Amino acid sequence: MEFILEDISEAEVARRRAVYTPLTDTVRDLVDAVIRTEVPEEDLPEARRRIAEVVADLRTRQMDGPYGVRHTRENTGMAWGNAVIGVRNALAPPIDVVHAADGVRADFTLGAAYEGPPGNVHGGVCAMILDHLLGNAASYESACFTGTITVKYLRPTRLGALTAQAWVTEQSGRKRIARGTISDDEGVTCEAEGVFIVPKSAVDGPSVRWSAG
Repeated sequence: MEFILEDISEAEVARRRAVYTPLTDTVRDLVDAVIRTEVPEEDLPEARRRIAEVVADLRTRQMDGPYGVRHTRENTGMAWGNAVIGVRNALAPPIDVVHAADGVRADFTLGAAYEGPPGNVHGGVCAMILDHLLGNAASYESACFTGTITVKYLRPTRLGALTAQAWVTEQSGRKRIARGTISDDEGVTCEAEGVFIVPKSAVDGPSVRWSAG
């Protein structure tokens, strides 16, 4: 696993975050608007044309390939293309992971873009979020990869305000076992347990909490 070093200050990280977050939020709003719009169909070609112009402008200068896993010399992770927490990824909810002594936690809201059964979150989205939170909890010293993960759906997860939590229950060598849940205001809706493996290349590499975004 290759990390990309960006030799920038913490102030520069904050400045870039402040620049890209509003842009990504607006694109996220666009996705929600497209799903729920009821404007006359004859207005849609003009809307598409205007959106296509913005896309063309953004395409005039682009990096090769995906954003990658980046970090600063102070080991601040910048997983800004990540599908769950990416600052520059409008497909991400996004989720802001908070670290505590007993694991990690995130409070977030899932809207129309994450629907599966009517009014409820797609089960695959729940699994993705739990995979990330469990992996984040397991990456407290170095990055690790998911070996296996089992998700148990207790009841439908309603769209809206949710909380996810994860914590490590066991560690043996490079193997770590983590558990986690997603909850709404009535309690736990789904839970997961996963086995995570620290790659050999990460044992002697930089200790970057890259999955924290």
